Amino acid sequence: MKPISKIRNYLRYLKQYRSFAPQNASLRPELPVSLDDRWPRLNDDTGHLPFDAHYVYHTAWAARVVAETRPAKHIDISSYTYFATLTSAFVPVEFYDYRPASIRLEQLHCGAADLCRLQFADQSLESLSCMHTIEHIGLGRYGDPLDPAGDCKALAELQRVLAPAGNLMIVVPVGRPRIQFNAHRIYDPQMIEQALDQLQLHRWALLPDNTDDGLVENPSREFGLEQRYGCGCFWFRRG
Repeated sequence: MKPISKIRNYLRYLKQYRSFAPQNASLRPELPVSLDDRWPRLNDDTGHLPFDAHYVYHTAWAARVVAETRPAKHIDISSYTYFATLTSAFVPVEFYDYRPASIRLEQLHCGAADLCRLQFADQSLESLSCMHTIEHIGLGRYGDPLDPAGDCKALAELQRVLAPAGNLMIVVPVGRPRIQFNAHRIYDPQMIEQALDQLQLHRWALLPDNTDDGLVENPSREFGLEQRYGCGCFWFRRG
């Protein structure tokens, strides 16, 4: 926000406070308000609800897959914590991250895992997800070792631990292939399918750069490559 806009918004905030405070003192004295205990929120009067489309859509997509498949237990590796916590309301979830989360909820277990060296036995997991994570592995952003092949190692590990008839959800940025160091990689959709050559791509969805229309189901590879920073949601199965 530009400095002039910040000043304008803060002056508006003070004007609202001076109007609100005496009314509140008269009508709601049990909830006192004071400028000494202020917490100004100056950027939320937007006229529309802002949201991060990648994270709203891919977690909604994945939750629908879990609801459809109804596993006895779901394992999530390093995805958005809201997905694991909400999904645990209807399926037991184990959530693992390189930086373990201190979350305590019924039907949710949290622990530590290194995606390049997962602690699970070969072909042991029935239901598995790793979303908006693979693209970061090996770039050092989260304290992990630098490794140009880190994402490939992580994909190989996810493939290794997926059980026969198991389901794996992968979400990564798609578009013109490149690395935006040290934030993330962006993939040709075909790269993900080729990296998981022991699995079958059941279906995939794409949130394109223009997010107004939401997820596009089973788009062409060419459409994926047209994106600058699309969100590719891939559902794989082991036959």
